[in-house]
Amino acid sequence: MSLVRLNIKGISYSQTQNGAYALILSEVDGDRKLPIVIGAFEAQSIAIALEKEIRPPRPLTHDLFKNFADRFDIVVKQVIIHKLVDGVFYSSMICERDKIEEIIDARTSDAIALALRFQAPIFTYKNILDKAGIYLKVNPKSDKESQDSILVDDLIAEEVDAALYESYKEKSLSELNELLDDAVKNEDYETAAKIRDEISKR
Repeated sequence: MSLVRLNIKGISYSQTQNGAYALILSEVDGDRKLPIVIGAFEAQSIAIALEKEIRPPRPLTHDLFKNFADRFDIVVKQVIIHKLVDGVFYSSMICERDKIEEIIDARTSDAIALALRFQAPIFTYKNILDKAGIYLKVNPKSDKESQDSILVDDLIAEEVDAALYESYKEKSLSELNELLDDAVKNEDYETAAKIRDEISKR
């Protein structure tokens, strides 16, 4: 399967799900976007890494991991979003120490927060992008303005929300409850919150 490189387009605040954000990744050589629901803490950590000028007074969890890895000569070489099951993305970090590579399983939001700190590339497989990638209307702002803004505009936020929730609308209540139980068992609280909100709408 061929890998597709992704860049971070921005972060969208979910207008239908309190406290949740969508991290929007865009394919480097294409127009599709990959929205991934993340929690407020991960959104803050990613935003801080993107800004670079902002320095928290004490290290955040992802900063602590980076400091720990630096001390023991561990480098995150790349992040691969390798699986998508029932709306949940699964990722791996390819790490290297003493020229020996190891693959570490990670939540996608954590993996991307660390990829930013290690300046590591982010990839996904073409079949995942074919399945979950969406086309968003082009922001009329210039490229320079788009790069300067971490939070995407309201129009894109609405489109992202619609795309993220579309997959759950077709499922029955019993299927949603099963997915909710699985998400909680896997400690995937961002997805659990998204499913819970869809159940509440019913």
